[in-house]
Amino acid sequence: MPVKVMIPTPLRPYAGKRDSAEFSAGTVGEALSHLTTQYADLRKHLFTEDGRLRSFVNVYVNDEDIRYLAKENTATKDGDTISIIPSIAGGCCCDPCCPCCCC
Repeated sequence: MPVKVMIPTPLRPYAGKRDSAEFSAGTVGEALSHLTTQYADLRKHLFTEDGRLRSFVNVYVNDEDIRYLAKENTATKDGDTISIIPSIAGGCCCDPCCPCCCC
């Protein structure tokens, strides 16, 4: 049983509209490499030009943030689920009735 990589909705257009993909991989980096090899258009959304995972892309293995593990060297085993969670930033709506605005 391989590892399952969950593809978030905003990135699905670059992954053949798939919500997940499965690969045999020993590490998170290896799984992401397989993913971006199969879906080359995803690479620029996940990695910088020098091959580092983009700062706004969060990756989890079975609900554990890889930033607090071994990052892309985090080991995986059959049946693990890798989730890619892109950060979402918002702006000020500038509505004086909105409690989150400080305008």
